[in-house]
Amino acid sequence: MTRLHVFDLDGTLLRGTTAGLEIARVLGGLADLESLEADFARGTLDTRGFAAGLCRLWHDLEEAVVTEAFAAAPWIGGMEEVFSDIAGRGEHAIVITMSPDFFARGLLVHGLREVVASRFPALPLREVADPAGILTPADKVTAVDRVLAGLSLSRRDCVAYGDSGSDIPLFQALPHTVAVNATPALRALTAEHYDGDDLRVPYARAQRLLDGRG
Repeated sequence: MTRLHVFDLDGTLLRGTTAGLEIARVLGGLADLESLEADFARGTLDTRGFAAGLCRLWHDLEEAVVTEAFAAAPWIGGMEEVFSDIAGRGEHAIVITMSPDFFARGLLVHGLREVVASRFPALPLREVADPAGILTPADKVTAVDRVLAGLSLSRRDCVAYGDSGSDIPLFQALPHTVAVNATPALRALTAEHYDGDDLRVPYARAQRLLDGRG
């Protein structure tokens, strides 16, 4: 039987940062983006309000800027090796993120089964994102269940890797989870946690969980 590995993007695969911050570093306007993220962290802005704010800030964003930000971003060590090993075992990896699809889909070159991200208009962002396409934390559970059903797998055949509050619903739903450089609230939901810059370490722990040796 195969397995499903579910990875968060911001703070998990992206070490200590977010897709938005990395784009803002290249585009400029980092202070405005940090203010937007602070409002989201405080709970005064939900994911859909955050997306609308991004569209206002980045109305002239071009694909070349996204490509540059993606290439320069601090990806966690061992990521390519982990994705390669998952594929070599005949298992499946997906990324689920509330960050923009125009950034997250760059990960598809690593052989992922799917990248699930908030849907934004085509670049440049001259339109406001449709709220229906912007993911919420609860949507992570819905997406995982959809992929599992398509693979004829159960939640026990799945492991999730995450770092923060947006991963809480998924960590509450799944029996196998690994917190990576995580907040105290998320760490409290799992027996397995890792702090560092090598994805191969939490991945090895995840395999033990799936094997029933965790």
